[in-house]
Amino acid sequence: MKVLAAMSGGVDSAVAAARMVDAGHDVTGVHLALSRNPQSFRSGARGCCSLEDAHDARRAADLLGIPFYVWDLSAEFRADVVEDFLAEYRAGRTPNPCLRCNESIKFAAVLARGLALGFDAVVTGHYARLLDGPDGPTLHRAVDPTKDQSYVLGVLDAAQLAHSLFPLGDSYKTDVRAEAAERGLAVARKPDSHDICFIPDGDTGAFLDRELGTAEGDIVDQDGTVVGHHHGAHRFTVGQRRGLHLGMPADDGRPRYVLDISPVDNRVVVGPHEALAVDTITAIRPSWAGPARLGDWTGRAQVRAHGDQLACTVSAEPTGVVVTLDEAAYGIAPGQAVVLYDGDRVVGAATIDAAGRRG
Repeated sequence: MKVLAAMSGGVDSAVAAARMVDAGHDVTGVHLALSRNPQSFRSGARGCCSLEDAHDARRAADLLGIPFYVWDLSAEFRADVVEDFLAEYRAGRTPNPCLRCNESIKFAAVLARGLALGFDAVVTGHYARLLDGPDGPTLHRAVDPTKDQSYVLGVLDAAQLAHSLFPLGDSYKTDVRAEAAERGLAVARKPDSHDICFIPDGDTGAFLDRELGTAEGDIVDQDGTVVGHHHGAHRFTVGQRRGLHLGMPADDGRPRYVLDISPVDNRVVVGPHEALAVDTITAIRPSWAGPARLGDWTGRAQVRAHGDQLACTVSAEPTGVVVTLDEAAYGIAPGQAVVLYDGDRVVGAATIDAAGRRG
């Protein structure tokens, strides 16, 4: 099989490519240049896509003896990921850019280009498993629960999964690092990247200030009383506690959390933790990792990349889903993704539009 290995410059993608070479496939490495002005070096474990990462990917490809190319997808990344990120925050929502990148860049733009060039599949270092099913491959959680990335892959559809390979899904991260060292890969001990790749210093608020500007607004409690001020509603997300700088505590002395963000009047609403409790999630733009599972069914929902899976009942239609949780959850923000599971299998995903309480 002729496969395109997406090589980020990290240990996972390097080992994934190496395993495909060992399996006898015709492998070509590709590094995605997603920034028009990449930094020379990574800031420790923050971000990715620096010139250092590109060099690390090339050295790994050289060691494996495979062709290697750099594809400039910076324009597509800016339009489909960064601009979407800014639009969501501008609207008072909390996006997950990693899901959008997987959906629009790694498994859409890259896959489309790869198929046009005659490749059969795209290989990545994501920790997830693909199993054969009656209607094609099915996506499942990884063996290593601490590294499972099925959540950020939940937006992939059946056609994309049919041309994807995840060689690390049956492995533990410690074993992958040991394997990289045995192979002589220089990235064996390289820190994992985290945070948002296009905000390498990790200061999302400052990035949003630069891109969206600042505008002073009110922080109000649940009855509309002004309890503080802010310089940009985009700096807040539902469930947030830190960074409010309210000075005076609530009358009852309890800490306050962000309950709602209203970009129309530039207000941030705060209140006690129990006011964050929700048991109903309404989500839009569903995608299905296989045949659409419409109607009512029971399963589990995950609303954060490393969050718990919540027992639920799903009522699905072509245009959206309603997820009713068995027990209340806290801090669920519009804009996040809800990924739906049947056991350890990913059924589909949708974008959270609203969350509330029954009755």
